[in-house]
Order: sequence, then C-alpha cells, then structure tokens
Amino acid sequence: MKTIGIIGGTSWESTVTYYQIINEKIKETLGGLSSGKILLYSVNFAEVEMHMAKEEWNEVAEILGDAAVRLEKGGADFILLATNTLHIVSDEIQKRVSIPMIHIGDVTAKVLKSAGIKKAALLGTRFTMQKDFMRKKFTSNSLNVIIPDDEEMKKIDEIIFKELCLGIVKEESRKYYLDVISHLKEQGAECVVLGCTEIGMLINKDNSPLPVFDTAIIHPEEAAKLALIEK
Repeated sequence: MKTIGIIGGTSWESTVTYYQIINEKIKETLGGLSSGKILLYSVNFAEVEMHMAKEEWNEVAEILGDAAVRLEKGGADFILLATNTLHIVSDEIQKRVSIPMIHIGDVTAKVLKSAGIKKAALLGTRFTMQKDFMRKKFTSNSLNVIIPDDEEMKKIDEIIFKELCLGIVKEESRKYYLDVISHLKEQGAECVVLGCTEIGMLINKDNSPLPVFDTAIIHPEEAAKLALIEK
C-alpha cells in the first residue's frame, strides 16, 4: 500500500473528513482491521488565511510547499492538498517535490465526465469561483461551468470563512445556499460541485435541488484508490 501525504488544517474540519473517508474506503476494500498509511501535516490556518486575504500567494506557496517537502521526506508516495482554494498555488507546490500532487480539480472533472455531466454549477470561496484554477480543469474536459452572481458569491464566501471554517452551521445559511443552487438550476446547471471542502457541512445529496458532487469526498476517495495500486 502506498503512503498518502495530506496537507491539512485548511480548515481542520474538512481534514477530518479526508482522514475518515480514506480509511473507510481502504477498510471497505481490504476488510478486517485495514486502514490507510497516512502522513498528515496540518498547517496553522490563521497564518495561511492572513496571506490569502491579501492575495499574497507567494507566501501561501512557501508555507504549503514546506509542508509538501516535509511529507515527501517522511515517506509519502503522493500528496493531497485538503482544500480547493489553495490549489491556486498547486503548481508552485509541485515544483518543490518529486512525488505527484493529486489535483482536486482533475479528479472532480474525471468524475463529472464519467457521469455524463455537460454543465455544472460551482460553489466555493470567491477565489475558487472567480479565478480559473478550478474552472479550467472542467473546461478542458468539455464541461461548462456556471457560477453565482457577485452578490451571491460574496455571501457564500462570507459564510465559508465566518461560519463553516469555525465549525458553525446555521440553518439560515443552509437555506441561502439552497436558494443559490435553485437559481443555478434555473440557468441550466445539471449538478452542483461543492468546490470548498467545508460546504458539505451544509449541503448534501439529500437536501440539494441538484445532484451533488462534493470535492471533499471525491478527492480522498481517489486517494484511497491510488494508495491500493501496487508500486
């Protein structure tokens, strides 16, 4: 079994989901007392977010790149960055290590394409929705992407950082997200991609008006599969 390296803590709430899903999938496949071989480097999100807010991406890449190097030195065979937004610096992180980073956008696009999706709604932080580091992964796989309007994006981003990343779940925020998804459905979206690893705290397949593709589930599931491929 390969050793999975996880850069976590961004936020730690979603890192818990990664750890749980990887171990569940490996146990499901191998049975018994089987669990994943995992190295976790959990960063201080307050330090990272301070640079994110100022769009100081070089500083963010420095912090996460250092984490990646430590994971490689610890024996990881590949690396996951357990967040969507910070994949904005994934290329810079990859340059620092010789082992592969498994990009959250690549694995999500593969799943969407396999499901026959042509037009997907994307929710996430304002960086994920506005910049192209995630959307280009979809469009390169012949997938159309639609995003909320500016006012909706601002509110979605605010809920992520002021509530979900602090472990706060409010019903009024859940309702707001569901209303946004309904608007995107009216615009022709066939599904909604939860492009922030905390959004699953509010939205799931049971309450969404659209089929849900949660990156915080897709990414670690793919990692579990890769870990079980012989070296």
